[in-house]
Amino acid sequence: MSFSQDYLAEVQQVAAHLDTGAIERLASLLVQVREQHGRLFILGVGGSAANASHAVNDFRKIVGLETYAPTDNVSELTARTNDEGWATIFENWLRTSRLKPEDGVLVLSVGGGNLEQNVSPNLVAALQYAKSIGAKIGGIVGRDGGYTAKVADACVVVPIVNPAHVTPHSEAFQAIVWHLLVSHPSLKAAQTRWESVRSS
Repeated sequence: MSFSQDYLAEVQQVAAHLDTGAIERLASLLVQVREQHGRLFILGVGGSAANASHAVNDFRKIVGLETYAPTDNVSELTARTNDEGWATIFENWLRTSRLKPEDGVLVLSVGGGNLEQNVSPNLVAALQYAKSIGAKIGGIVGRDGGYTAKVADACVVVPIVNPAHVTPHSEAFQAIVWHLLVSHPSLKAAQTRWESVRSS
């Protein structure tokens, strides 16, 4: 088979092995945040930060859930990195946002944070703070899920079907899962544009 065939076969395997129970638990968590008039903060680094920005739009517009991503404010992000250090950028952003128990934090990440390996320590610090506040924690992560999977109230771990493609599958399936969530009947509050346009 060609590389394209192999890769797409992997995509099918990942989709077939996603934990739908975990997805439903994450949907329920997000319903709770909305019902309690909480806010959702989506954290991601690198490609996951780009996904976070897109997801913010969908949760706000389709779900009607007040949602933010710290990485959408590059001025504050770089100022905090320069003045305070990389490891605390998300934690201090959440502190300034006055994170409350009614709020939710959703992590999009390949590894989910790992202090021992010094990978995404900013995610770990943010989740430690969120836990101390009592905020709800969700995640869509890859690999073994790292710190996020250990502390989250609901976490979807993208299955590994090829160790050489953990990052692309993890980041691609973040989009699959969040689009599933905003389409979920318990969350979807507004019709998406193209589905509302009748063909002539």
